Amino acid sequence: MTKETEAAALKAEKQRLIREGELYRIKVVHSKALLGNALHPDALFHGAVDHAVGMARARIGGLLQPGGLGGALSGAVSGFSIKSLLPYAMTVGSFVVRRRLIKPAIGVALVLGVGVAWLMRRKGPVEYEEETL
Repeated sequence: MTKETEAAALKAEKQRLIREGELYRIKVVHSKALLGNALHPDALFHGAVDHAVGMARARIGGLLQPGGLGGALSGAVSGFSIKSLLPYAMTVGSFVVRRRLIKPAIGVALVLGVGVAWLMRRKGPVEYEEETL
């Protein structure tokens, strides 16, 4: 290689390193801004609420899967998901609130919960057969 090509190669390498340094500094500034925004109380609260909602949806979704309620009600709710049941639950909830039937609704939910617990206890634990391949 001649001196001119070596000089051009060194200049190109220097420019590449300068661009990488600029990109690194931009990433550092961006990370600092994201961290500063994430540490605000409203952002922390929003993240905690999102996490709690996600956990609740996962738990309810697990209950709606076949065998999720110990097999007691798995035949009744096996084809539903939380996303398909949520509009109906919202409709029923708004009806209860509009008619001021909150206390009777809590009583009905309590009776249903006791009934499901009694059903699950009566049927006993579900034993699954292992399939051999």
